[in-house]
Amino acid sequence: MAEAVLALLVAAAVHLLRPSARHLVPRPRLRPAAVVDGEAVDVVVVVDLLAVAVAAGASVPGALAAVGAALGGPTGADLSRAGAALLLGDPWAGAWAHAPTLGSVLDGLAAAWDTGAAAGPALQATAATLRRERDRAAREASGRLGVRLVVPLGVCFLPAFVLVGLVPVLVSLGRGLL
Repeated sequence: MAEAVLALLVAAAVHLLRPSARHLVPRPRLRPAAVVDGEAVDVVVVVDLLAVAVAAGASVPGALAAVGAALGGPTGADLSRAGAALLLGDPWAGAWAHAPTLGSVLDGLAAAWDTGAAAGPALQATAATLRRERDRAAREASGRLGVRLVVPLGVCFLPAFVLVGLVPVLVSLGRGLL
């Protein structure tokens, strides 16, 4: 009887602890990243670099070209190409037609480009929004992890509690009755 219960507990633990196919599928990134020397550069860093370039006095197309040249890779090329397109007179949406994802992240600059308003506050607001989204996603993931860890802990501690705490009491009570 005890062997059957132990085998059932081991089978349940193995079933609960094995990774399912759902966990093996890679999750998409929240935001695209640039690749510099084989390492990913987060979009928040790109936005911060653009904010620094604009704060240093560069125009929006000049900041896009400078950050694009500094980053290199496909994202740097997209930034440089958008800056060149803006200088040649393309509208904002047309300049980002080749990189719609990155263009949607930098849509806060559209008003600065169209109206001539300061681009620094728009870039800082975009970076703050991206950081808040990242923090929220990390908190949600940590909450899900806490819930997923409760089951293995229960499977491990409940049998131990029964074996160490309840079985000796029941055995001593059973001896007293016999």
